[in-house]
Amino acid sequence: MDSGKKTHRMSLFLLLLVLTVFPGNAWAVQAHGAPEGLYVHQLAHVFYTAALCYLIWDVRRSAFRSRGWRFLQVFCVLMVFWNMLAFTGHILAAYITSADYVSDTGYLDARLQGPFTSVKLWYYFSRLDHLFSVPSLFFLYLSMRAIYRSRCEEEEA
Repeated sequence: MDSGKKTHRMSLFLLLLVLTVFPGNAWAVQAHGAPEGLYVHQLAHVFYTAALCYLIWDVRRSAFRSRGWRFLQVFCVLMVFWNMLAFTGHILAAYITSADYVSDTGYLDARLQGPFTSVKLWYYFSRLDHLFSVPSLFFLYLSMRAIYRSRCEEEEA
């Protein structure tokens, strides 16, 4: 490898390192404008759920019976649950105000304060959506790995 490519790669690595260690604004987090942004976001949840349901249906009716395709169905089911939970959480967020939070040391330490109503409890549980999204992504990984391996075995035979 010539020194020009090495220098270019090293400078790109250093730039990414600096941007990671010293971040500026968190532009990846977007607050939706009211109310249109929320409507579009909620519709995206509905369409994503519909697409996942269609994928489950299509895989079940086809001849795909291998382990990888079953893992893909598990991924879709978990993501449907995640979508329903996130959709519900977005609706309940409209009923939660900033006065309902206590934050002693900042945003990462924010907690709901009492008295706890059913809306606050459902909102709290809707914020635990990672309990569905993380396992679903793991099943997607298992699915892709199993399908890839089965294709490699088919090509070798």
